Amino acid sequence: MILRDIAHCRSGDKGDTANISVIAYEDKDYELLVKEVTPERVAEHLRDSVKGTVIRYEIPRLGALNLVLTHALSGGVVGSLALDAHGKSLGSALLSLPIGSHTNN
Repeated sequence: MILRDIAHCRSGDKGDTANISVIAYEDKDYELLVKEVTPERVAEHLRDSVKGTVIRYEIPRLGALNLVLTHALSGGVVGSLALDAHGKSLGSALLSLPIGSHTNN
């Protein structure tokens, strides 16, 4: 199973920081998000794009996690030569994160 099976993302960007909210489709899946979508796993999964830190905020009443990724946009959307380095692209990439019975590499 991958993250996309139980959640969707909303994202934004400001300068060189991306903000991704991961929202469970169903309340029952929120605890799985908390368990599986850790800052460490997100940083590893997006390691080619995210060069800074991943900070996670839990929002249980919304069944969501908010992730702040620093140094994630090649210097910023306007100043970058990278194509599709926006937060939206990172959110889409994050949805391919294996969850459930994943193995740590």
